[in-house]
Amino acid sequence: MNISSLLQGVASFAWIGLIGVIAAMFIRTSRNQPSKGLGTAAIILLVLAILLTTVGAGLVFIEPDELAIVVTVLGGQGIRPEPLPAGLHWIVPFAERVERYSILNQTYTMSSSADEIAGTTDDSIQVRTKDGQQVYIDASVIYAIDQLQAVDLYRTWRFNYEDGLVRPQARGVIRDVASQYGVEEIVSTKRAEMQALITEQLEQVFLENNLILRDFVLRNIRFSDEYAAAVEQKQIAEQQAQQAEFVVEQRRQEAEQARQVAQGQADAAVIAAQGAADARLIEAQAEAEANRLIAQSITPELVQYQYVLNLAPGVTTIFVPSGNQFILPLPNTTGQ
Repeated sequence: MNISSLLQGVASFAWIGLIGVIAAMFIRTSRNQPSKGLGTAAIILLVLAILLTTVGAGLVFIEPDELAIVVTVLGGQGIRPEPLPAGLHWIVPFAERVERYSILNQTYTMSSSADEIAGTTDDSIQVRTKDGQQVYIDASVIYAIDQLQAVDLYRTWRFNYEDGLVRPQARGVIRDVASQYGVEEIVSTKRAEMQALITEQLEQVFLENNLILRDFVLRNIRFSDEYAAAVEQKQIAEQQAQQAEFVVEQRRQEAEQARQVAQGQADAAVIAAQGAADARLIEAQAEAEANRLIAQSITPELVQYQYVLNLAPGVTTIFVPSGNQFILPLPNTTGQ
């Protein structure tokens, strides 16, 4: 409770007291009883009530989140040229009054959801896009009054600026800008660009009408039922095509993997065969070298010795015809 309200409350009690004293005076007079003291009290209460009422009507307290327009019968304009800021102020009692404006940010929402708007009907903006599709846009406009131009705002709109200015201008700008884009641009590649363009145009419109645009929020974009069904079918077809491409790629990778496995097995077989051939060659070379060394080491005496040893393991005596050499003739090892 501010001081002006307090004074008006006290003045109300003074008026009530005055009425009570006057009633008591009439009762005493009707009964031929003296009422001299009541008359003095009535005069004091009258003066006090008038004084408190006058002071209470002249003092106004403006809250910190408000400013006030002073409407006056003094002067030819009917409005003081400057608004009253927050604090305690004096106005001419009964000749002037104040109209209060909130200086806080205000939000006006246009939406299809009844939970977000004051009414119960769909308040979204219907827009016909460049390619002829119908879309529904939910948006919010956050704004505040221009404190330096509050007097002009009051003179032009009074308190009807939301319904008379904010709503129609916002809806008109949104429709004009959105109609410059195709439906796919609105929902994907050009959405941010469209929002920035709407914000720019609304800022200019509000500035010309003594308001300040704080922000424009593009909340949601919906399609007609027919277009939504077409988009869904298109997405399903694209997903199926992507799935088919995935299957083809998977089969190609499996074939490539099988080819690589077969190539690996073939390479392994070649390597194994080459290894076996190399091993056989080495073995043959080793045998040839061994035979060469053996051939170099053979002498007639060694051959005879081996010949005797191999006649029979258990032979200790050999009879030979008379006239023959002691050892049987050996094979000719010279090739002559």
